Amino acid sequence: VVVVFPQQKINLEFYIDIHAHSTMMNGFMYGNIFEDEERFQRQAVFPKLLCQNAEDFSYSSTSFNRDAVKAGTGRRFLGGLLNDTSYCYTLEVSFYSYIVGGTASAVPYTEEAYMKLGRNVARTFLDYYRLNSLVEGPVASTPKTR
Repeated sequence: VVVVFPQQKINLEFYIDIHAHSTMMNGFMYGNIFEDEERFQRQAVFPKLLCQNAEDFSYSSTSFNRDAVKAGTGRRFLGGLLNDTSYCYTLEVSFYSYIVGGTASAVPYTEEAYMKLGRNVARTFLDYYRLNSLVEGPVASTPKTR
């Protein structure tokens, strides 16, 4: 449920709806398509960075679309409502397993693997804000757990 208070200005930079996927492997994202090419390109930055941080995230399975059947989803609805500096995604993660790049064997997801993906999403936010000069230098020495 989204409640809008006209008297308040809220700057929302990211909206990520998280779902489990029953048929595809790995983690991947759905994003929106925009007429503005620059906005579309900026939207691809976060999933590309996440792919660098998480061995179980697949940028090649990430899709940007405006499917009519998804019009009521948070990603689609908010993507059309918020300003052009807001990015809305659906993060899908397999119920079952992921494949590490360059191999063919499936690695079953465990509770720890899901937690690791969550930590890598958080690291990706840090990388994103460093890339955009909104965070300076290393905040803490956290080893990448790709």
